[in-house]
Amino acid sequence: MNRFATSTVALAAGVTLALAAPLAASAHITIDNNTAEAGSFALISFTVPNESVTETTTRVEVTLPTDTPLAYVSYVPVAGWTTELTTVTDAVTKVTWTADPGAEITDGQLQLFPLSVGPIPNTGSIVLPVDQTYSDGTVVSWSDTGDDAEHPAPVLYVNDAPVADHHGDDNATIDVTDPDAAASSSSDDVLARVLGIGGLVLGAIGLVVGITGRRKTTAE
Repeated sequence: MNRFATSTVALAAGVTLALAAPLAASAHITIDNNTAEAGSFALISFTVPNESVTETTTRVEVTLPTDTPLAYVSYVPVAGWTTELTTVTDAVTKVTWTADPGAEITDGQLQLFPLSVGPIPNTGSIVLPVDQTYSDGTVVSWSDTGDDAEHPAPVLYVNDAPVADHHGDDNATIDVTDPDAAASSSSDDVLARVLGIGGLVLGAIGLVVGITGRRKTTAE
């Protein structure tokens, strides 16, 4: 293959990697139904996607507020996962889900982890940091705040209005009783990106083939 063709293939590969990177960056932990009224009891659900193509998610730990503790915390059992509540001074401060063998979240999957909590404190919003542990021991801490946060913490909005997600998606609520809706929303975005990447790669390959054939014809 001549130098031009080689460069074109390299460019195609570079474009693929550049566009594939946001696929992982855009898939972060969020809260479905991310608004609640002060004084109410709310059912919130953490949407946890797996961002690694080689490792699985084996553990998810949510840290609950200690300055405005939630008097009531109850979990909905998740099939294949063991749930543990950590209590300090009669208040639940952490909820930890650990996957049973074979139930881990794998590449291309997400899992919902619902909690029933209340009464919701009369505050602007509640930051709920999440630690996501992978099968190789890597821990990703979703605890950042701010518009440019690399690993934004999930936020439950009480008196504050929900803000637009800095990765480009609004914090739209999804019915926690319908996991297929959450999966469909994520899958549609991923599919669109993959099709776009595939089109660029095929276009680059076609360019290489066309130029190579043209040069052969000219040489003859």
